[in-house]
Amino acid sequence: MAETTGEDKSKYGTVKISNEVVAIIAGLAATEVEGVTSMSGGLTGDITEMFGMKNLSKGVKVEVGEKEAAIDLFIIVDYGSKISEVATNVQKNVKDKVETMTGLNVVEVNVNVQGVNIPKEEPIIDNEPRVK
Repeated sequence: MAETTGEDKSKYGTVKISNEVVAIIAGLAATEVEGVTSMSGGLTGDITEMFGMKNLSKGVKVEVGEKEAAIDLFIIVDYGSKISEVATNVQKNVKDKVETMTGLNVVEVNVNVQGVNIPKEEPIIDNEPRVK
């Protein structure tokens, strides 16, 4: 089970936010950014998806302390996108979403671009002869 950290003590008791929860929020926030094709999860993530299970924290590594979090993201970008702009937008969106939803202070969002997605060209189906 995921390590539970991100502890918040109040007069009502203790709230603990697991690393997995922060990773899921960060992964979803990253894929919302235009220019991000998907997260890069490596071999383990690919095997999980082959069995039909969706891994929402694929391509995300987090370290969560009592009040702070550091996040590493591994993404694949769309061909033609300005990589530096996409990475900056990912950093901003992930930081904003994680801080808003968890109350943790995000001290780092490191974006690692693992690949570029080149869309497949659709084959042209043409019943007309090439020459007349």
